[in-house]
Amino acid sequence: MTMGKQSLGNNPILKMDFPDPDVIYVDGVYYMISTTMHFLPGGQILRSYDLLHWEHAAYVFDHLDSTDAQCLAEDKYIYGKGMWAASLRYHKGTFYVVFVCNDTQKTYLYRAEKIEGPWRKSEIEGFYHDCSLLFDDDDRIYIVYGNRQIYLTELNGDLTGPKEGGLHRLIVQDSDEARLGYEGSHLYKINGRYYLFFIHSLKERWRRVEACFSSDSLEGEFTGGDIFDDDMGFRDSGVAQGGIVCGVDGIWNAILFQDSGAVGRIPVVVPVTWENGRPVFGIDGKAPHELTLPVSEKCPVKNGEYEYSPLIDSDDFRYGFQWGEMPDENSGGKETYKRRYGTFGLRSIWQFNHEPDLDLVSRDEKEGKLWITTDKICTDLNHAGNTLTQRMIYPGCSAEITIDASHLNDGDCAGLCALQGDYCWVGIEKRDGKLYAVMYSQKEERDIWDLSKDPADLLEERMITSAGATKEAKSASEKAKESAFRVRIHVNFADEKDEAICGIFRDGKWEKIGGVHKLSFRLDHFTGARFGLFVYSTKQSGGKAGFSDFRLGEDI
Repeated sequence: MTMGKQSLGNNPILKMDFPDPDVIYVDGVYYMISTTMHFLPGGQILRSYDLLHWEHAAYVFDHLDSTDAQCLAEDKYIYGKGMWAASLRYHKGTFYVVFVCNDTQKTYLYRAEKIEGPWRKSEIEGFYHDCSLLFDDDDRIYIVYGNRQIYLTELNGDLTGPKEGGLHRLIVQDSDEARLGYEGSHLYKINGRYYLFFIHSLKERWRRVEACFSSDSLEGEFTGGDIFDDDMGFRDSGVAQGGIVCGVDGIWNAILFQDSGAVGRIPVVVPVTWENGRPVFGIDGKAPHELTLPVSEKCPVKNGEYEYSPLIDSDDFRYGFQWGEMPDENSGGKETYKRRYGTFGLRSIWQFNHEPDLDLVSRDEKEGKLWITTDKICTDLNHAGNTLTQRMIYPGCSAEITIDASHLNDGDCAGLCALQGDYCWVGIEKRDGKLYAVMYSQKEERDIWDLSKDPADLLEERMITSAGATKEAKSASEKAKESAFRVRIHVNFADEKDEAICGIFRDGKWEKIGGVHKLSFRLDHFTGARFGLFVYSTKQSGGKAGFSDFRLGEDI
């Protein structure tokens, strides 16, 4: 909470999966974007007045190209792909977001005059892995990108592709001995000098470290090396990759991320100072566990304290606007809509697993019930359309939901899941006209997080793994007495446990159903575990499930 002009916070910040962060400071406000992969709406931008506490500001796009894979059609999907490592910039009154999409192999550029949008979509010819934009003082524009070999390419004035005859060069190349070569580029011009930040791994073992190279000109030699190697005493998991920013009172900080097991990749604020034109990360080379930072004067403080809107939350589904509705420019409710809503008429705390078909999703505000209908046959949770998700939080949390199964068809499954490559779910299954309370578990036997392999081989293996159907294993099943009942999933990420336990509420108490499920952060999904509401059909489409009274608890 803010205290006067100072704000106190703990590292890592947010405690949730916000990987590959990039951050800017515009007119007294910090904005941060991170990788959103296959989740939609995508390109989530957060807002802060102190760099420590954050709330939702905008989603950049509702959909990309609506391919079969992006829509979970024809047994295709984009797990482990989608939107990666965006660059967020502000130049001459316009916000810019650029990123690559790994399933379409395209580079997308979005522009808006306001952070809330509307955002205008275009493409940059070429594929620029983990790219970063630079608007130079002479109005020339560059993009820096690559893995192991980092390239700089000058773009044309309308940002549609490389400039004819423009600068194009290899500026830094990592050793072949590094398990992960330089990537996650962030390029800045500071006091007339160019600074290029990126991540790579130690040569002798897997551990993320931050590197920086600099030069007096874009045509000159970039020199440098590793500048930050710290794990905050957590799992030998290095803190690296992200943007730097000069914010309130001219104070510099970096926002990097740390691999944190099944919960995902969590942002960390690292103080930055300058010595003879050289950036120095951390305090005595370490990321502090506690921070005190000044609060922007633009913070809308009331009664000495500003309350940030939650990034995850309970939901009764009893509010506001229907699908696609947006108050007009003169509506007094527009700011409320932007602040509280953003997911196709749902609160911005939610994202769909892939691009949704909103004709199959409806909300009964009076009853407080969200209905999801099926329109295809599929084999498992990975193929379930319109799955609605929220992030989980470290060190543990729980979620519960009431499911109305009265309109399920035979062979339908509906429930609450812990969504990840190694997922589990608890809910209802209809078989032979009867309803059964069930707990399902999916576990991949192969470890595709094999860091002895080349990153290119890992990417190819992830694509192969993601292309195949998974098989669920039933851990528990028993006949249900009613058509509406309440289920819960409890997750514990502390002490590297990464466990999920499922429960069902009956006879006035919670009962465990199934065994303890082990969650894993894997390259097949490449995201932190999320809670999800889902329904799918294995025999006949057209069934539907109702979800009500979603409750989220930050506890273990």
